[in-house]
Amino acid sequence: VCSPGLLVGGASRCAGTLQVKRGEWRPVADSDWTLKAAAVVYSVRLVNGTSLCSGRLEVKTHQSNQWWSSVCEADFDLQDAEVVCRELGCGAPSVLQGALYGEVEAPMWTKEFQCGGQESALLDCRSSGSARTTCSPGKAVGLTCSEPVRLVGGASRCAGTLQVKRGEWRPVADSDWTLKAAAVVCRQLDCGSAVSTGKESIDGSVWWISFDCVQSGSTLRECSSSSYSSSILEVICSGKSISD
Repeated sequence: VCSPGLLVGGASRCAGTLQVKRGEWRPVADSDWTLKAAAVVYSVRLVNGTSLCSGRLEVKTHQSNQWWSSVCEADFDLQDAEVVCRELGCGAPSVLQGALYGEVEAPMWTKEFQCGGQESALLDCRSSGSARTTCSPGKAVGLTCSEPVRLVGGASRCAGTLQVKRGEWRPVADSDWTLKAAAVVCRQLDCGSAVSTGKESIDGSVWWISFDCVQSGSTLRECSSSSYSSSILEVICSGKSISD
């Protein structure tokens, strides 16, 4: 089974430095990797979504199996979803619905997952002994996990120091963020519009985020890279959804 991995710091979620999670996220050494090796990173993925944390669920049993299989909604529940979101380094599952990210033809995963909810990877979970041969149209699992982003230390959940989780929670470096950039954070947290940004002095490890990368449609986590800074970003959002 492959360890979960992600690409960070590139122009999109499909480009960047390869990192693998073994307890914590770490970059992978360049050991004369071939294109064939680079093609195998995940054993679980979400496709056709807006980020690494959303899409139609697909599973691959091992590296020699070239086929990704979708999972039938009847064979998957919230505890299974919690494991997938954790394996991909995302937040808790927020939406679980069949065909949410498009329908797909065979192949389909043939057994029911029976996760306890605490496993670190989906393929570590037990599965049913019986095999499924069919799955009704519109029943391929679509999953949305929350993005691992939060504001802490403020008067509400919509104000405070911006933190992003990529293996571990870290504050984000204050790199001359504008209200336009901060609006991305407020929108992800369903906290309305950005009211103000500020900075707090600190010496320590941070995530540095390229706003050009965020503007391309990638998430804050996908656009982050490890750095060290003497100041971190604070954001205050209006606290009301723009649609309210």
